[in-house]
Amino acid sequence: MATIPRTPSAPHLDEHHREHLKQSASKLKGPERRAFQASMTLKYCRGSPGQAEKVFGWGRQAVALGLNELRTNMICYSARAAFSGNKLWEEKYPEAAEALWALARSYAQQDPAARGRRAKFRRITAIEAIEALRDLGFAASTLPSITTMTAVLNRKGLRQVRVGAENLPQAAEAPYTPRTSWHPDYASPAMPPASSP
Repeated sequence: MATIPRTPSAPHLDEHHREHLKQSASKLKGPERRAFQASMTLKYCRGSPGQAEKVFGWGRQAVALGLNELRTNMICYSARAAFSGNKLWEEKYPEAAEALWALARSYAQQDPAARGRRAKFRRITAIEAIEALRDLGFAASTLPSITTMTAVLNRKGLRQVRVGAENLPQAAEAPYTPRTSWHPDYASPAMPPASSP
């Protein structure tokens, strides 16, 4: 087992540098934060978590964990992330997810209208996916919202891709009609300003 070398005499820290190090640690999260705290504890507090708590105000448990992570070169993760939170829709309803993937593969055929290097694949939209799953007989309570369905399709790499812009219908431009009634104090762009009497 490797031991962490301790500095025999810690360098002096003034209040400005101490606040700077505390602010730097507050910007980091998780293992990065603990690694930073451990390295500063080794440098300025001779590797003592209790001293780091007094000097910097960091929790001694977090500093001790950071020192152990630094010593063993292993990062500790809590089980909270693995066992808490809402499951993904495709994990909650695997049968509906499998039907969705089969449906999305059928939609991912190349668009025959697109030509050349701008040819794109037409992807299923979230609304089409929800309607198709409803038509396949899945209960409305198992179907996600449009936003969630978009996120599901994006996670699977089936996000919507625009077909080439040259194939999209162009809207006709409305002709410009100049405004006929202008306030008498303001001049119309087409008319000269009114002269004052």
